[in-house]
Amino acid sequence: MGLFSNSAASAEQAQGGVQKLTYEGKPNTGTGFITPLIVHNGVIYIAGQGAHSHDKGETFPKDIENHTRHVMESVKTLVEAGGGTMDSILQLTVYLANIDYYDGMNQVFKTYFPHGGPARTTVAVEALPGDSLVEINCTAAVVTAAKKGT
Repeated sequence: MGLFSNSAASAEQAQGGVQKLTYEGKPNTGTGFITPLIVHNGVIYIAGQGAHSHDKGETFPKDIENHTRHVMESVKTLVEAGGGTMDSILQLTVYLANIDYYDGMNQVFKTYFPHGGPARTTVAVEALPGDSLVEINCTAAVVTAAKKGT
């Protein structure tokens, strides 16, 4: 049996196809210009996640700890939707709007990796979209069947 239970997805994945999925883990309809989650040949690719809410009514304090927590929860959701776990993350790139946020980001970041973190690069950039203080993208290994969105 293929990695994905959906017959079209199973056939595509079994043939080494590229599986483009939404934030909810559903097949991407192709209407967005950025795909948040791609699975290909047992590797999960997560597009940069900023501190933007997927729930338009949600707001949260603008400090590096809250922004990092929000971003890491998005990364976790996407990795799990693709069939990975936090322990299967291979590499992350962290973009900070200010290098002074490094320690605050690390305080939250390390709580997501109690068994040791992945390879990581952290850089400071001039600005991030949507006034996010941090953005993170990553790659992870598929270790379980992908979760299907509801």
